[in-house]
Amino acid sequence: MAKKTAFIALLGRANVGKSSLLNSIIGTKVAIVSDKPQTTRTRIMGVLNDREDQYVFIDTPGFHKPKNLLDDKMNKAVYGGLGDVDAAVLVVDAAPGFKFDYDNLPKAEEVLLENIFEKKIPCILVINKIDLLKEKDELLGIIGAYTGKYDFNSVIPLSAKTGDGIDILKSEISQFLKVSPHFFSDEDYTDQPDKVFVSEIIREKLLKLLSKEVPHGIAVDIERFFETDNKSGEPIINVEAVIYCERDSHKGIIIGKGGSMLKRVGTMSRYDIEKFFGAKVSLKLWVKVKEDWRNREGIIRSLGLDSLS
Repeated sequence: MAKKTAFIALLGRANVGKSSLLNSIIGTKVAIVSDKPQTTRTRIMGVLNDREDQYVFIDTPGFHKPKNLLDDKMNKAVYGGLGDVDAAVLVVDAAPGFKFDYDNLPKAEEVLLENIFEKKIPCILVINKIDLLKEKDELLGIIGAYTGKYDFNSVIPLSAKTGDGIDILKSEISQFLKVSPHFFSDEDYTDQPDKVFVSEIIREKLLKLLSKEVPHGIAVDIERFFETDNKSGEPIINVEAVIYCERDSHKGIIIGKGGSMLKRVGTMSRYDIEKFFGAKVSLKLWVKVKEDWRNREGIIRSLGLDSLS
C-alpha cells in the first residue's frame, strides 16, 4: 500500500483550545496548554502515524491584536502556517467569554477565514468546548452563523477536553491525504527538540501558577541540557534554565517569599519532564530581568523566537 501524507494547519483566535485539540488528536502531550491567552508562541508540529498514513498538524499561535514585536511575529506565524498545507482547521469556541454575536463573527476569525478561502485552502470548522454549552440548542445558532457566510468542507462540534468528536475529525481529515513519502519517522510525534519542549514545560507551569500580566512577559532559556549517571548507574537528565522577565517586581513574584514560588515551579516542571523522558531529572532554575524584551529584536532572536515570522 502506498504511503500517504497530509499537512493540516490548526488556526483560530487565542485561547480557543488549539493546543488541547492537538494533544488530543496525537494522543500525547506535544504542546503546552493553559487558560491564559497566547500560550502558544511558535508553530508546533504534531505527527500522527496511522499505518501507511501520516498526518502532520501545524499548531499556530492564537491570532490576536498585537501589542508588541513578539505579538506581531506570532501573528505572522499564523499566516506562515498556511503555507503548503493540504487543509486548514479553524477552531472556534462554543462557549466564549463574551456574548456571541450571531450576525457578526469575531474580527480575528473573519480575517483568518478570508485568508484561507482566498488561498483556496479546504477548511473544516471545528467548534470546540461543546462540553461547556449550557443549552445544546445554542450549537445550531453557532453553526448557522459560520456556515451562512463561508462554505466549509465540514463542520465538527467536539470537545478536546473529553475527546468527544475527535474520531470524527480524524475521519474527516483523511480525505486530504495524498500519495507521498512520510516526512517524519514512525516514532516521531513532534518536531520540537527536547530542549525546546523542556523550556515550554517550565513556561507552562509559570502560566499556571502566576496571575495577571506577569506570565506573558516571561521566556525560558535552557542554558545546559545533558545526561549523566547517578551513583547507582541510573541515567539522570540535568537541566539548567533561566527564566527571563521584564521587571524587577516580576522577578520577586516569580521567586516568591523565601523562594517558595520558584520551588513550586521547579517541582511541577520536574514531574512532567521526568514523565516525558522516563528518567530522573535534576532541574536548576534562575530568574533574570530583561526589560521590555518582547520589543527587542536581538533578545527575541537569542531566545529562538525569531523564526516566528
